[in-house]
This record gives sequence, C-alpha cells and structure tokens, in this order.
Amino acid sequence: MILKAIAAAVLVAGLGVGIAIAAQEDGTHDARSALMKKVGGAAGAMAAIAKGEKPYDAEVVKASLMTIAETAKVFPDQFKPGTEKGDKAASPKIWEDHADFKARAAKLSDDADKLLAQLPADAAGVGTAMKALGANCGGCHEKFRIKTD
Repeated sequence: MILKAIAAAVLVAGLGVGIAIAAQEDGTHDARSALMKKVGGAAGAMAAIAKGEKPYDAEVVKASLMTIAETAKVFPDQFKPGTEKGDKAASPKIWEDHADFKARAAKLSDDADKLLAQLPADAAGVGTAMKALGANCGGCHEKFRIKTD
C-alpha cells in the first residue's frame, strides 16, 4: 500500500513537471499535443477503472484528476496570438472566441478540482465523473477542434 502511494506521488510529480515544461513552450502543435496526451492518459486510466478493466485505485483516480485539472489550467496559454498557423487540428475559432475557449478549459479544471475534493469512491463513481468531464472535453472539441483523420 505504501509502495502504491509512493508510485502515485512520483507519477503526479512527473506529470506536474511535464505540464510545467510544456507550458513554457511557445504554442507549438507538439506542445499542445503533449498536453492533450496527458489528459488522454489520465482519462484512459480512469476509463479502465470505470469499465472494470482495472481495479478501483484512489491514488490513480486522484493522480488522473490532478493531471486533468492542472493541464486544463495551462492549455489555453498554448494558443497565444500568432500561433494559429501550422496546426491543422486547431480551429480558427480558438483565436476568434478565445474567451469561450479559456472559459471551457477553466470549467474542466474546476470540475476536476471538485471531483478531487469529493473523490469518487468506487468504479461507478469514476464512471459518473468521466461522464461529467467527458461532456466538457466533447463540447470543446466540437467547437474548437478540426478532425484531421
């Protein structure tokens, strides 16, 4: 049990460092993709618990929610004016309605923080949390992402 807690702490610390490093980037497609991959990894870990593919693990859920909350806080900063060129997945709407883009990211972060404060206690709770967070992600992707595949 102690080993699991240490591993989760290392995971969270490593994700935080990765987020801080990516946040220092200048809005490149690679920096944006790296941040979204962190969110995808966190969501994947929670989805595996929600689907019963992995056993419920509070430390994994906590680390995943922290990753989502922290990434959502820094993600809009990757879309500064002048960075709209060369990213085929980023819709021009991001720069046209940046206030809404930032608000949606803030809502995702706030919702993840609320879930951290009231951590889901089992796989069903993780599933419910995933639905709430997924609605945030889906709404933002619908408006601000261009499907490239």
